[in-house]
Amino acid sequence: MVLIKGLQKTTIVDYPGKVACIVFTGGCNLRCPFCQNPDLIEKERYDGLETISESSFFDFLERRRKWIDGVVITGGEPTLQNDLPKFMKAIKEKGFLVKLDTNGSNPAMLKIIIDGGLADFIAMDVKASLDNYEKAVGISIGKEKIKESINIVKEAGRKGIDYEFRTTVVPEIHSKDDIAKIGQLLKGSKKIALQQFSNKNTYNKSFMKIKPYSKEDIIVFKGVLEQYIKEVEVRL
Repeated sequence: MVLIKGLQKTTIVDYPGKVACIVFTGGCNLRCPFCQNPDLIEKERYDGLETISESSFFDFLERRRKWIDGVVITGGEPTLQNDLPKFMKAIKEKGFLVKLDTNGSNPAMLKIIIDGGLADFIAMDVKASLDNYEKAVGISIGKEKIKESINIVKEAGRKGIDYEFRTTVVPEIHSKDDIAKIGQLLKGSKKIALQQFSNKNTYNKSFMKIKPYSKEDIIVFKGVLEQYIKEVEVRL
C-alpha cells in the first residue's frame, strides 16, 4: 500500500496543460531546510495527519473521471513507497495520466517506473549544484545517484515521456555560480523550471527569515541557464 497523507482534488498548475488531482505521500529521505511540506517529511509529524486509503482514493477518482485528466504523485518522496509502481499502474489502467514528482534519490525505482511505462510526466527536483548539494538537502547524499537519475530522466524524454527539472532558488544556497553549475549538470535537457522560494512555512524555521530573490534576480538566473538548457521557465 502507498501511504497517502494528503489529497488535493483539483489543480490546473501542477500538471502542465492538464487538469489533475494531487496525491501527497508520507515520508522523505531529505531534509531540505526550505521545504514547503514539512509535515510530510518525518514520521512523528505525518503520523498526525489523516491516512487516506487506496480504496477511498480510487473511489474518488471514479467520481472525478469527467473532470480530471490525470494524477500528480508528490510528497514527501513518492519513490520511497515500495508499492508505488503497482499504485501507478492501477491509476493508468483506469485511463488517467500520471505525473511523478521526485527528488531523484532513488534511481532504481525511477528506472522501474519508466521501463514499465507507468509515468507520462516526470518532474525531478535538482536541489543545487553537486558541489552544494548537501547544504541544499540537509544530509549527506550519494551524488552519483542524483547524476544517475538525471540521466534516466533525460533518456525517458528521448523515449517520449514528458519531463522537466526544477530548482527552487534560495538566497542562502544558490548563487549565480551555483546556477551556472546546475546548467552544466543538466546541459542538453529539454526544460528546467526556476521556482521562487517561499519563506512562509519552511522545514528549518530560520529560513522563514530569509528574503526571497527578486524577480529581477531570477530573470538573471534564467539567462544563465539558457546557455545550457532548451527551455527555462520562471515560476514566481
